[in-house]
Amino acid sequence: MFFRNLTLFRFPTSLNLADLDAQLAECELKPVGALELSSRGFVTPLGQHGDQFCQRQGDALWLAIGGEDKLLPGAVVNDLLQKKLAAIEEKEGRKPGGRTRKRLKDELITELLPRAFVRPVRTDALIDTQTGVIAVDTSSRKSAESVVSEVRRALGSFPALPLNAEVAPRAILTGWIAGDPLPDGLSLGDECELRDPTDTGAVVKIQRMDLSGNEIAKHLEAGKQATRLALTLDDHVSFVLGEDLVVRKFKLLDGAVDQLEASDSDDIVAELGARFALMAGEFKRLFNVLEAAFKLSKAE
Repeated sequence: MFFRNLTLFRFPTSLNLADLDAQLAECELKPVGALELSSRGFVTPLGQHGDQFCQRQGDALWLAIGGEDKLLPGAVVNDLLQKKLAAIEEKEGRKPGGRTRKRLKDELITELLPRAFVRPVRTDALIDTQTGVIAVDTSSRKSAESVVSEVRRALGSFPALPLNAEVAPRAILTGWIAGDPLPDGLSLGDECELRDPTDTGAVVKIQRMDLSGNEIAKHLEAGKQATRLALTLDDHVSFVLGEDLVVRKFKLLDGAVDQLEASDSDDIVAELGARFALMAGEFKRLFNVLEAAFKLSKAE
């Protein structure tokens, strides 16, 4: 169990999360109703291997939002709707109006929902109480904000806000490619995205290339700026950082994973706990580097 993407929010470290497990349990996922399109709620991070809604490893908390979505393809609804409309037109000799179309469509959805397939979904999140950060395992801001909203619903109040950098992330990323010193432990990867600063300017996506080479330098000389950049932290973590400060392609490397292989535990709960503890530790080191490099504001 390792997160692959990290959308980050900050909250005050003074927030009391001592009763988080009980609060999450009050908002447990309920099966989607017969006439509902979707349902959301908290599930146990360990699934069938645990009964707690919040797994704790030191300062790190692991929680998971589960969901059930009804699969009701629009093409199916529209096909049935067109058949109903055609039958009315043939019978009455006129095309149904907009209100009739809407009523018939609503009736079709109500009729089809109880028979629709249900797709389970899940999104995990990590809360670091020491740094006051929640990391949601998604690169979608909308999906991440939905998870934060669910936590807020469970707690009653959860003043978490997107990261706020005091320096322009694009300028920092561009500077690193251009040769500015990187923070201790960070090194360039082999992937980046360069954009012309104008709204309609060119976009260049580069993969598997030496970012310190002449070709990259020419793009920078032409005025392009880095909006995404692959980086590595101490040969333990590789990731792609965007100017939106979303961490994508988060991956623990052999230098970190070797610590797990050394434990050799047959206990699935212990193994999952060890994996989360490892990931949480590497995430904290990464966040501390990003916080200093981009001068990230603390939540108040």
